[in-house]
Amino acid sequence: MNYEIKHQDKFRFIEEGEGEPLVLLHGLFGALSNFMDLIEYFKHHYKVVVPMLPLFELDILHTSVSGLEKFVHKFIETRNYQNINLLGNSLGGHVALVHILKHPERIKSLILTGSSGLFENGMGDTYPKRGDYEYIRKKTELTFYDPKMATKELVDEVYDIVNVRLKVIKIIALAKSAIRNNLGEEISQIKQPTLLIWGNNDTITPPFVGREFNRLIPNSELHFIDKCGHAPMMEVPAEFNVILHKFLKKLNEPATVA
Repeated sequence: MNYEIKHQDKFRFIEEGEGEPLVLLHGLFGALSNFMDLIEYFKHHYKVVVPMLPLFELDILHTSVSGLEKFVHKFIETRNYQNINLLGNSLGGHVALVHILKHPERIKSLILTGSSGLFENGMGDTYPKRGDYEYIRKKTELTFYDPKMATKELVDEVYDIVNVRLKVIKIIALAKSAIRNNLGEEISQIKQPTLLIWGNNDTITPPFVGREFNRLIPNSELHFIDKCGHAPMMEVPAEFNVILHKFLKKLNEPATVA
C-alpha cells in the first residue's frame, strides 16, 4: 500500500482520513510498513498521521530521545493538531512519554505498545555486526513471537541501515539515550487516559514493563496479547485494532451520571 508522503517545512509525513488526529510514532528500526494495517483500518475513523522521525538526520548532539521529542513537538505545532491520540511503539513510545510530560496540552490520550522509557533489552553488547547478514536476521527475528514475521524485506532494511557507519553511530546514540533517559516515577504525572498493549512474548520490553507502566500511570489500562512479541500492531493487527478502537470509542462516550 503506497501513501502520499506530504511535506511541510522540514517535515515529511503521511496524513490519511479525517477527524481527530491519531498520531503514530515508530521505533528505532521503524518504518511505514510497521503501521500499514493500523493506517488502513483507522483512516476510516480518524485522521491518521505518521511523521517520519529523523533518526539519522539530526546532528549527533541532538540524536537522542529529547531531540526526537523536540522534533515531534515542532511538527505538532506546525500542523496545529488538537485533541491528539498519541501512539508510540518501542522508542516511539518513549518519545511520546517525554512529549506528554513536557507538552500535555494538545494530547487527548496516550497509547503505548512495547515502549521503552522504563526498561528495555538492547540488541546486545556485540550489536551491530556490520556485514553479518545471518546475525542481523536472528536479531530481527527476536522482535517477534513468530520468526517468520522477519521477512527478507524487513531484514534487508535493517541490514542496509547497519552497514552505513554513520547510521550505526546514530542508532547506538539513540539506544544509549533511551537507556539513560529512564522516566520512572515521573510518569505518574500523566493525567490523560492511557492504553497499554503488550505482547505476552515481548523479549525486548518484557511483560513486567507493561505492568510497571500500568502501576505508574494513574489512568491506564493494560491489555496483553498472547503469541505476540515487541510489535503487536504488526504481528497481530486485527486484535490490536479491536483493542485500540474500543479504547478510542470509549473516550468519546458521554460520561454516565451515577
